[in-house]
Amino acid sequence: MHLAYPVVLAALLFSVGVYGVLARRNTVLVLMSVELMLNAVNLNLVAFDVWLRDTLHAGQALTLFTITLAAAEIGLGLAIVLLVFRTRGTADIDRVDGLGDDPSADADAAEPAEAAA
Repeated sequence: MHLAYPVVLAALLFSVGVYGVLARRNTVLVLMSVELMLNAVNLNLVAFDVWLRDTLHAGQALTLFTITLAAAEIGLGLAIVLLVFRTRGTADIDRVDGLGDDPSADADAAEPAEAAA
């Protein structure tokens, strides 16, 4: 099999992933697009490992490492998205500007203490 087939497929997968990251506003879809990009990298690693006939199979070992990191990234990313959705009521990237507390809530809480003094 020629090396060009998996490389072109990986380039298409990576391009779709980049488009998803840049064009989508839903956080879950952005995480899925990042996974597409990681899978394109994994496909390239395995394809070049087979093409170079590496006796140590370093490409396949790196692919297993990348899959492990991707699973951890998705687990942590989804936990953060669920926490933000519970507190803010939206998973829209444009409407979530930070992970800290709302500054207007802090200002409202400080007013009664100043008025009492």
